[in-house]
Amino acid sequence: MTWQATDNSDSTAVVEVRSLRKVFVDPKQEEIKAVDGVSFECCRGEIFGILGPNGAGKTTLLRLIATILAPTSGSARVCGYDAVTEPHEVKKRIGFLSGNTKLYTRLTPLETVRYFGRLYGMEESLIDERSREIFDVLGMESIRDRQLGKLSTGEKQKASIARTLIHDPPVLILDEPTAGLDILSSKAIISFIRSARQQNKTIILSTHYMTEAEEMCDRIGLLSGGRFTAVDTIDELLAASGTSSLTDAFFHYLGENGN
Repeated sequence: MTWQATDNSDSTAVVEVRSLRKVFVDPKQEEIKAVDGVSFECCRGEIFGILGPNGAGKTTLLRLIATILAPTSGSARVCGYDAVTEPHEVKKRIGFLSGNTKLYTRLTPLETVRYFGRLYGMEESLIDERSREIFDVLGMESIRDRQLGKLSTGEKQKASIARTLIHDPPVLILDEPTAGLDILSSKAIISFIRSARQQNKTIILSTHYMTEAEEMCDRIGLLSGGRFTAVDTIDELLAASGTSSLTDAFFHYLGENGN
């Protein structure tokens, strides 16, 4: 039997976030509101971008949706499944990529994706088929059998993406996927993200790069202090802020909130 993640969603939205909050307590017993009442939806074939300064709560928000962190309150649903009460079902349907993702350096990219495919309960024949497809799309054939510890930063990032994609998830959660990469590696990953959208995947993308957001995102949420200051298409954000560039709109909305 071929492994397949089914979509249990009854609505158009594939990812639904409602009043999501995450509060941490520091050593002085003071509360830190990393995510403070965030709500949004993301549909099939859509790239939803999250922009914000360091410390805005971008990574925490993505980890809440990906079930890595439990929320203080609020909810996140993926393909109709609740991230808190049905985390295993959510994990089957997402591919989560973070800049902090660690790979075992003694394994090769092929060994890595095979390992993760088995974790998802996939049959060996399907793992082999998916591996060939992914390595071809990402241009990884020449490095598939080299140890990860001997690869460049960009090549390791491609291996991380391959691991993220092996089970063919309908939802991709990408936390700054091009951070620290050279222009060629960044171009390859941007091309992959666009291809994923054409395959009708739902993509949530955080980035620091305004150009990437402008080129790829259908809608953007501007995050500051754990809250969205605005969520809309780029054209609507520019029109509402009276600016001519996403960078100017970004600072406009941050300025409105005292940052």
